[in-house]
Amino acid sequence: MKRVYGVVLSLVLASSLMASEQFAMSDADRALYEELLENNPADMIIANGEELLGSLGGEGELAKFLALSEDDLPKYIAGFPRYMKNIGSVVSIDQMLQAFMSTKGEKPYKLTSREMLDMSSYVKSLANGEEINIDIEANEHMKKAFALGKEVFETRRGKRGLSCLNCHNPDVVNTILRTQPLPDISAKGNASAATWPAYRMTMSNMFTLQERFQGCMNNALLAVIPLGSKEMTALEVYFTHEAKGATMAVPGLKR
Repeated sequence: MKRVYGVVLSLVLASSLMASEQFAMSDADRALYEELLENNPADMIIANGEELLGSLGGEGELAKFLALSEDDLPKYIAGFPRYMKNIGSVVSIDQMLQAFMSTKGEKPYKLTSREMLDMSSYVKSLANGEEINIDIEANEHMKKAFALGKEVFETRRGKRGLSCLNCHNPDVVNTILRTQPLPDISAKGNASAATWPAYRMTMSNMFTLQERFQGCMNNALLAVIPLGSKEMTALEVYFTHEAKGATMAVPGLKR
């Protein structure tokens, strides 16, 4: 199967450099961007994820678990989160991988583990070049997940009375917050959902989309929703649907 993750991150990085001229950036941040052009730490994370999946039989075994041909795997991956009948719920890619590991007789990695981060990042990168094709009309489970995700996205809570919508609505998109523009989450903008998991320079690590949600919640003084919970997965469904049609480009690169 074609590997495109290194090229993808370079393209995302180049785009970020051009965008950086629109707002203030420290010399240290700029130096980090330039260093990552030559020495990309996300490549090692993705490569380790490939090895971890390989220890479970690789893409062929994963495709078999999903009742797919290996050629159909990238397009299928671009449709997560999705309802899986054999699991009985709407799941993200990492939750699907936990079920896959169980069928292989292995103890599933925890959602918070380094191993799951690496493997799920690699698996999502298999969809690079595919358009996000999440289908919220596929069944009642997806419809309910989307509705719950929209509710979580729009509900004000916490000490500051903030919601996700406060920072991700047309009135504030591209407003500068902490030296970077607030992103448009839709496919008409920069389609953030298409670029997570992403490598965050200032934290020297890769993070999933749900982990990024947790970071936002923490910064906004909101009670942090647990990874893999019904609410968190629903939020990912909503967020991803808003980027439907955007081209997958994992790993992304974020400040």
